[in-house]
Amino acid sequence: MVIYGVALLAGCMMIGLVIGDLLGQLLGINANLGGVGIAMLLLIFVTGYLKARGKLPDATASGIKFWNAMYIPIVVAMAASQNVAAAFSGGLVALLGGALAVVLGLAMVPVFAGRRASSSVVTDAEEPRSESFPTHTAGR
Repeated sequence: MVIYGVALLAGCMMIGLVIGDLLGQLLGINANLGGVGIAMLLLIFVTGYLKARGKLPDATASGIKFWNAMYIPIVVAMAASQNVAAAFSGGLVALLGGALAVVLGLAMVPVFAGRRASSSVVTDAEEPRSESFPTHTAGR
C-alpha cells in the first residue's frame, strides 16, 4: 500500500531528526546537525534492504517516490537556507568551512563517478577492419 511507503518515509524522517538533535547536543550546539541528510540516508538503506529481500511491494515504493518528489526537496531547501543564514552570522570561519566542503565535494565527483581508462577508448586507427567485405565490385 502507498501509505506504508509514506509511513516508512515519515519514520526515517523522525529518526533522522532525533539523531541530528542528539548530535547537536553532544557537540554543544543548539541546532539539528544533519537530521535531514541522516533521514535520507536511512531511507536509502532501509529501502535497499527491503528490496534486496523482496519485501518492498511496488505500491509501497510508489508512496516513497511520491513524497520523494514532493517533500524531501522542500525540506532540503529549507535546511540549506537555514545553514546559509547561520554561516553568514557565524563569521569567516563558517564561510571558509562551507567553501572548503563545496570544493572538496566537487573534487570527489570524479572519484565517486569512476573514471574510464584512456586506453579503453578505441579510435578509428585502432579499429580492426573486417576483410570479408570487398572494397570494390569486380566486373563493372
